[in-house]
Amino acid sequence: MLRITADTNVIVSGLNFRGNPRRMLAAAEAGAIRLCVSPAILAEVADVLQREKFGWDVADAKEATDWISQISDNVAPTQPVDVIKDDPSDNRILECAAAARSRYVISGDKHLLRLKSFEGKPIVTVAEFLAILQGRGR
Repeated sequence: MLRITADTNVIVSGLNFRGNPRRMLAAAEAGAIRLCVSPAILAEVADVLQREKFGWDVADAKEATDWISQISDNVAPTQPVDVIKDDPSDNRILECAAAARSRYVISGDKHLLRLKSFEGKPIVTVAEFLAILQGRGR
């Protein structure tokens, strides 16, 4: 099974909008891929959902993170990463990817995408990943 780690904004986008991030979550729900998350990622997803931009209430945000947790492999990273200085919270994504032994990191974040890879794991956009999943990419 292909293991991936997606950044918080990809997950939040998948929960709020149609399009590629939602297709990625649907692939995880269908068992076509294994989305890997950590407690830090789930906490950040809940926090972002409750911000004014999205306006989810606490109960709905908890229900969403519970669902993400159910369709994912939950990992507890033990090795801290300090690669991204401009946005240290992005390091939590890399920690999860390393602990989960994910094959890809999926992101729309410029700090992560700028790295291009981390410990041999390509960092790609959702569109690039979906093309890979369909056999049209690297």
